[in-house]
Amino acid sequence: MKKPVIIAIAGGTASGKTTVANEVIEATKDIGRVIIMRLDDYYKSHDNISLEERKTLNYDHPDSIDWELLFKHLSELKKGHEIPKPIYDFAVHNRKSEVEFIGPADVIIVEGILALSEKKIRNLADIKLYVDTPDDLRFIRRLERDINERGRSVESVIEQYQTTVRPMHIQFVEPSKRYADIIIPNGGRNPIVIDFISTKISSIIRQEML
Repeated sequence: MKKPVIIAIAGGTASGKTTVANEVIEATKDIGRVIIMRLDDYYKSHDNISLEERKTLNYDHPDSIDWELLFKHLSELKKGHEIPKPIYDFAVHNRKSEVEFIGPADVIIVEGILALSEKKIRNLADIKLYVDTPDDLRFIRRLERDINERGRSVESVIEQYQTTVRPMHIQFVEPSKRYADIIIPNGGRNPIVIDFISTKISSIIRQEML
């Protein structure tokens, strides 16, 4: 059995990581099965505290992620095993009780702001990408997304951005850029880079099939 290609995609909040992931999926769909593992789903469970307390937690710090579970799941997928992936509910700031069962794939995309910050995950990745987008554009995108998709108020988005999102970006996300194999500018809207990445993925898969 060939080993899957693991791609880690990092970048600041609302930088265009999902856009890049979707472009990679579209460009490689004829090569084999592709799945996305979003880092948000691996936020630690907080069943023991109230919703109001969960709202105050810092979700942009590396300690917010259950890295051990993510590492275990990626390792199982590499072996060709099915995993019970957690599902995160932004409305209640906690994991859902149900899980999503995901089987083996040819390409596994690990996507999240901190995807390159943890060494164990970096070491599993065959290709490491960082989506680089100007801060002002990222803030506008996040503001629109959190209001329209997550029911947040303008005030709450701004407060969270100032107190945790921006400081954690400076401390943990931006520095992880140095681990990237490729830095993608302009929020992922770069067809030349996407084509290059797709060609590289195809090459790696063919090597594994030999």
